[in-house]
Amino acid sequence: MCEYTQQDGLRRHMLSVEIAMRAYAKKLGQEVEKWGIVGLLHDFDYERWPTAPDHPLQGAAILADAGYPQDVIYAIKSHVDDVPDCPRLSALDKTLFACDELSGFITAVALVRPTGIDGMKAKSVRKKMKQKSFAEKVIREDITSGAEAIGVDLNEHIQFVIDALAEHSQLLKLAPVG
Repeated sequence: MCEYTQQDGLRRHMLSVEIAMRAYAKKLGQEVEKWGIVGLLHDFDYERWPTAPDHPLQGAAILADAGYPQDVIYAIKSHVDDVPDCPRLSALDKTLFACDELSGFITAVALVRPTGIDGMKAKSVRKKMKQKSFAEKVIREDITSGAEAIGVDLNEHIQFVIDALAEHSQLLKLAPVG
């Protein structure tokens, strides 16, 4: 990750997705390490190749050369809509998609709150989602369709990811200021 990613914000985003993925893996009885690695590496190639399908296909080739398992590579490839012939099939694929945009949006909400992520509720995230000018690059439809893809109520999904990230608020720099 660090070899390909220099921006601190992007590194923290990948860490937040890793944390959310590990929490879901634990909840679903899946391989926590594998799911965490998928979350951590999903955007490692983004700085060099920010446009799909180069992102994530360039990264997928690097991971394949490094010997990563095919299901890890496939999940990373499938998190971007513009990758041909790569539908999200497994729980791993769908959960990465469900956690990616949401983790970024929760981070954005936490950064504008005086209390950071502490005490954040799904209701406040949903309210911010209605503000089109707030974190305008985050695709709201991906947040809602991600929850649908994993079969979880949107409010429950948002709160689950908030709670997972809140446990690591210091690492993610989402703790209250002061």
